[in-house]
Amino acid sequence: MPTKKKKAAPKNKKTVASKKKVTTASKKANPLKALETAEQELKQVREKVTALRKKLDNKLVPDYTLKDPDGHPVSLSSLFGTKDDLIIIHNMGKSCPYCTLWADGLIGFKKHLENRAGFALVSHDRPSVLREFGASRGWNFKYLSNDGGPFSKDMGFQDEKGSPWPGISTFHRDPNGAIKRMSHAMFGPGDDFCSIWHMFEMLKDGPNGWGPNYGY
Repeated sequence: MPTKKKKAAPKNKKTVASKKKVTTASKKANPLKALETAEQELKQVREKVTALRKKLDNKLVPDYTLKDPDGHPVSLSSLFGTKDDLIIIHNMGKSCPYCTLWADGLIGFKKHLENRAGFALVSHDRPSVLREFGASRGWNFKYLSNDGGPFSKDMGFQDEKGSPWPGISTFHRDPNGAIKRMSHAMFGPGDDFCSIWHMFEMLKDGPNGWGPNYGY
């Protein structure tokens, strides 16, 4: 005759509740682990954003003509130099202290950037204004003027009224000379392209209303 199975003893609700409390408490007691998890999640989100940016662009573009500080024409293709890739910084011009901050910060990166890709800044200012302002800031990288041309607008860094926007575009040139824009992003306080804001965020009161000036 088969024996009856004994019913499992009911779980003690107090024990289950206490375990939950211990688990929750242990999480709260380990902020370093929480930080590491958040940093890993942030890294994954950034990788996703980068992939989405490349998916959005990856389109052929013309060989635009820009102007150097002396007003001479410069082709987009020439900015690649010996590299297959090109980084362009879209700058609003001398009227914007924020754009000036971003550009000033690139002085120390110049040789590193140019070791990997062609690199230049394209300003909204006229060549003569850009020549004087770039020299006054000590910019040691190539800087060019859009000079009313279609480049900035076509790249999405100028609105219908002609007002500029700051940011970055990257390009790739294939063996046949065709140029594709690979990715782009807008600039603004707290973005991934100006490290000073992330340093300020680590201070007790964060940026605390700080804004860049042309001199201190």
